[in-house]
Amino acid sequence: MFFFFAGGVEQQVRQVLKSGAGRCIVCRSPADLVEYDKVLKLFFVPVWRWPGKEPSMYCNNCKLFFPHSYALPPRPETTVPEALRCRFCDRPVESEFSFCPFCGSAL
Repeated sequence: MFFFFAGGVEQQVRQVLKSGAGRCIVCRSPADLVEYDKVLKLFFVPVWRWPGKEPSMYCNNCKLFFPHSYALPPRPETTVPEALRCRFCDRPVESEFSFCPFCGSAL
């Protein structure tokens, strides 16, 4: 007899506790402090969910969950004009650049 099984465990955001509480460790975009659920899915249908142990950080940009202790501090308010910042990665760039040297997007 042969059985085919398609399933897995996934994390899903349950509630946002604090928006913009830190920055993502991968893409450095703003990350939220959230409570999350772990969800068991069988054939892509949620079957069972249970709460995570403690609040975690969640990046909306790259969909990454990571511990609050790993989070980078929120970006301080700087005096760099918006024209000198990349609108995608939010890093300062020089005014003569046509493309962001960090993420490659057009300025």
